[in-house]
Amino acid sequence: METVELGCEKRETYTKGQVRELRRSGQIPAVLYGPKHPTVSVAVAEAELKARVAAAARQRLIKLKSGNSELDGRHVIIKQVQRAPLSGAIVHADFYEVDLSSKLRVSVPLKFVGKAKGIVEGGILQPLIRQIEVECLPLEIPESVEVDVTELDIHDVIHISAIKFSGNVTPIFDTDEAVVSVLPPTVEAAPVAAAAEAAAEGAAPEAGAEGAPAVAEGAKEAAAPAAGAKKAEAAKK
Repeated sequence: METVELGCEKRETYTKGQVRELRRSGQIPAVLYGPKHPTVSVAVAEAELKARVAAAARQRLIKLKSGNSELDGRHVIIKQVQRAPLSGAIVHADFYEVDLSSKLRVSVPLKFVGKAKGIVEGGILQPLIRQIEVECLPLEIPESVEVDVTELDIHDVIHISAIKFSGNVTPIFDTDEAVVSVLPPTVEAAPVAAAAEAAAEGAAPEAGAEGAPAVAEGAKEAAAPAAGAKKAEAAKK
């Protein structure tokens, strides 16, 4: 796994005003913790941190670079990032120090490769999960785990147990969860809609809601002269 560097400096515990000033200067407050050392407050450059939390780099191993010997050379992963609710800007980060000789558990994104057979037949590839938890040494953390979907036909499913993992990377799961499937084509919806429309058109004449009043009005108009003639004849008598 690629290791990237991140500059950082130790900082004291600041007041809220000092923290805001720190952010305005382009620095982000953070904490560094792990099983072998006490928690340390640090500050990192905002631009560098943004690059490290990008989707493709989230689980990369980071080597701290600092003028402080207590921090310099320590290996960490980004454990948590806090963002402002409206702007989405990073406001705080948690770094977890790792031991290069001890395994750890991390979540790694899945990468679906190949063109499924079912897609050629009009099916739709449907990923069911986007990442998976694995256990491995820090230097062996993969940037992604490839899932070959080439042989997937419509209704076929790939489960976690069928995925191949490189090296000493081991998947962690309680149930053999489905990872990806191919859904059947959705073009059948068009004929169904057409049939429903045809049925509605065929039923219209039976309703007679608009035609019936017209016939009734015509019958009234035809009956009016006959009634008038009867009244005139009665008056003569």
